[in-house]
Amino acid sequence: MTISEVESPAVVAPAKPPRTAAIVLVLALCGTAVSLMQTLVVPLLPDFPKLLDTSIDNASWLVTVTLLTSAVATPILTRLADMYGKRRMIVISLVVLLIGSVLGAVADSLMLLIVARALQGFAPALIPIGISTMRDALPADKIGGAVALMSATLGIGGAVGLPLSGVIYAAFGWQAVFWGSVVMAVVMLVLVLAVVPESSVRAPGSFDWLGAILMSIALTALLLAISKGGQWGWLSQWTLLSFLVSILVFGLWVPWELRTGQPLVDLRTSARRPVLLTNIASLLAGFAMFANMLVAIQQLQFPVSSGIGFGLSVTDAGLAMLPGGILMVLMAPVSAAITRRFGARTTLLIGLSVTGFGYVLRVLLDGSIIELMFGVMVVALGIAVSFASMPVLIMQSVPITETAAANGLNTVVRSIGTSTCSATVAAVLAAGTIASGAFPSEASVHATSWLAAGAAFLGAAVAFYIPARTSPALAHPPTSRTGVPAASVRPDSVRRAEAGTEVVIRGRVTKPNGRPARLAVVSVLERTGQQADWARTDNEGCWSVVVPGAGEYLVVYGAEGWAARSELRELDPATVAMLEMNQRLTVAGVVSRGGWPVEEALVVLTDSSGESVGATRTDEGGHYELGLPPIGRYVLTALDPADGAAQSEDVVVSAQVRRFNVLLPDLIEDEVGTPAP
Repeated sequence: MTISEVESPAVVAPAKPPRTAAIVLVLALCGTAVSLMQTLVVPLLPDFPKLLDTSIDNASWLVTVTLLTSAVATPILTRLADMYGKRRMIVISLVVLLIGSVLGAVADSLMLLIVARALQGFAPALIPIGISTMRDALPADKIGGAVALMSATLGIGGAVGLPLSGVIYAAFGWQAVFWGSVVMAVVMLVLVLAVVPESSVRAPGSFDWLGAILMSIALTALLLAISKGGQWGWLSQWTLLSFLVSILVFGLWVPWELRTGQPLVDLRTSARRPVLLTNIASLLAGFAMFANMLVAIQQLQFPVSSGIGFGLSVTDAGLAMLPGGILMVLMAPVSAAITRRFGARTTLLIGLSVTGFGYVLRVLLDGSIIELMFGVMVVALGIAVSFASMPVLIMQSVPITETAAANGLNTVVRSIGTSTCSATVAAVLAAGTIASGAFPSEASVHATSWLAAGAAFLGAAVAFYIPARTSPALAHPPTSRTGVPAASVRPDSVRRAEAGTEVVIRGRVTKPNGRPARLAVVSVLERTGQQADWARTDNEGCWSVVVPGAGEYLVVYGAEGWAARSELRELDPATVAMLEMNQRLTVAGVVSRGGWPVEEALVVLTDSSGESVGATRTDEGGHYELGLPPIGRYVLTALDPADGAAQSEDVVVSAQVRRFNVLLPDLIEDEVGTPAP
């Protein structure tokens, strides 16, 4: 980011439109359309080898390539959405989906159809971008329910997709499935342009193209190894090569993301406990979710003679799964209510626990279609509740200007979980098939449920350690002392957010010499103590935050090696807030001998490995200062240049103890390394 970019006035977010229901409906329909893309060709896979004169393994690329494209496109499009506009990226995703659908409808070869499915893989980015759009466009009290509904569309889309595409294929042919996708993309495109407003909450700066390229290569190699390992063989050269490429490229990507000022993925933010634990729980939830559909749909279709199946057609099996998808949508307001009352962490914990319990039921009750459907619905209920909480937990813990990118990363993590589940379930069922004959054994089917239950319960355990926090945008309004909700006591941030007065504030943090303070953290709080937003500076010291409106705020900022500062100041989108770090944190003290200061004494600080972390000389008063190293144990050494007298002592540097006086030995005896008062 350049200085000129920082000094340009920020755009004020427009008033939030009154068409709340229309925005939620359109974005939810987009989410449903996206989830339909995941299951669009599944009923067609058994017939594609004959239709396209190819092998089963080659036809499976029609599913794999969509997964790969989605994993690559989602983090890129969500980051671009934060920077250049969320509606703009939704429109671009829908246009690419439309092109892919038209190409699929007219394709006459496998290669062309694979390209079409790759383009359709751009669509899943709509879900995290849509969730972030809801945060910007909706009143605060509507966000929780809208996010829950958007998350639930994954279930309804998957449940509807199987029977719908099967019916269309049977009646009109496989090209009609893609023509239906064309119609859907056009309708969604028109509705988005007509109803969804563009957000003016933007992250300034330049896009991290190198980080995007490295992450794309690493994710593609990882997901390729996971999704194709079963077919290639887990110890085959192609699987091992894919894993090796992924590890090596991730090894290049991580240092780059930590070094660059405007990373594609802010790993420092992602490593914060709430975000990290939420993503780990999301990966486990993705595993648990996919096992529900993957195993149940096969059980419904296996012949009765197999001992584990019910002999339904593809369409009938899809219809049997439909109640679970509908239940996910119906649970949206319930999930939002739990989040408002108890917080998103509790919602995630409850959801994953119910999911695990549902899989236990799947093991104990699978003797009839009704019993199986009941277990599927319990799992779907738990997934709906848990998925609704994940975006909320992410948005609570990241800067507002990074909400789309952070939700995009969470989506990618979930997709890794689903891919891992697919490979695991295939391996377990294949092992059971080899042992029992033509179909998987009942023990192998139950084993997949136990694995999914374990993933869900482990995810609940991870969720337990997420710090409890209630989002102001999703919480109940504060109450007065009488216990009655009162608008007059609500935080200014909630009132202003509902009024649509959010603005983007930009600024810069510098050191006393005018050089930028890289990776400084700036936190902006209201006078009530409620945090409005926070940010981390880039390599030029530039930062931007989103606040409820222009006004007076408490700004707290600090950087590694510098004393934190705080200022109560007026923030306005038309001006640049300039902040200066003016006090460097140091290890300091006095070197003396026989009660007299030692001038020009050499002072060296070495770490536990013996490596020097700093050296200096004392002034005429015997004073020395060294830059503050990381907290820990060190050896402090002083050397008198006059006669070579030296002394070393172990010291512990901490945030409280940073000053050490050194007494050099004289002809008698002296104490060394005594912390100064």
